[in-house]
Amino acid sequence: MSQVSAAPVAGAPSVPTIPFGQLASWALFFGLLGTLVLFFVSTDQGAVSLLSGTAIHEWVHDGRHLLGYPCH
Repeated sequence: MSQVSAAPVAGAPSVPTIPFGQLASWALFFGLLGTLVLFFVSTDQGAVSLLSGTAIHEWVHDGRHLLGYPCH
C-alpha cells in the first residue's frame, strides 16, 4: 500500500486564518444588525413602534407573511 504525500502543491490556494478577536466583533455587529432587522419585520407598527405611520409596515408586509408573522 503506498501513501500519498501531503506536500503543498505549487500555486495552490491557501486558507487564511482569522483571529478570534476580529471574528467576534464582526459576529456581534451582524448579530445586532440581524436583531434590528427582525424587530422591524416582526414587531414594528404593532404594540411597540419606533417610528409613527405605516411606511415600515408596508415595506415589510410581504416578508411578515412569508415568515408567518400576523399583521392584520
